Amino acid sequence: MKIATIANLEDRSSEDERTGAMRSVQAADLSLPEAALRELWSPMYLERLARTYWRFLARVTLGLVRVRYTEHGRAIVLLLPQLKLITFQAPEYELDPLRGLVRWRIAHGLLVARHGRDVGGYLQIEVRRPAGETQAGNPTGEGAPHACLHVEIEVAGFYPAIASRLGRRVYGATQSKIHVIITHRFLRSLARLDLAESRVGRFAEKGG
Repeated sequence: MKIATIANLEDRSSEDERTGAMRSVQAADLSLPEAALRELWSPMYLERLARTYWRFLARVTLGLVRVRYTEHGRAIVLLLPQLKLITFQAPEYELDPLRGLVRWRIAHGLLVARHGRDVGGYLQIEVRRPAGETQAGNPTGEGAPHACLHVEIEVAGFYPAIASRLGRRVYGATQSKIHVIITHRFLRSLARLDLAESRVGRFAEKGG
């Protein structure tokens, strides 16, 4: 059941011509009840949003791609724990009244070129709420005030192994395109506001 609405899907991809690092941003605007946004705006729900992303990745790939949690980070694996596609350091969180962010620094993995390991690249989810922007009414015609939340998923400083081996065009036609499709589907899925419970529960005991 959709509680919110998704609009203005975006896709921005670019390459640093000097270093060859890739940057990819997918974004959307999420309209939801203001009361729901106030309830969700907390470190605990930011952590749950991050978990929801990993859950969606496993579901959309029918379990072929899974996320393994460790004390020191996350690993995206293909079926077997030994087939690590990408590994990340432990997540970093930022939250203030208008902006929330969770970032995973890229470590290594089969999809990461050797020269691109542990060099500062990252995957992050960022949510932003415009200051003072609340709409009277909403797209469904109900009277409750709605708010707009801008959601961006960004991969930056990423050096894809496939681009190093087979070229930028092959990467753009395969791995990059798949990433965009999956990420846009994830953004659309947020309309249900079905946030997964965190596996780690870092903020659960803090009440937010």
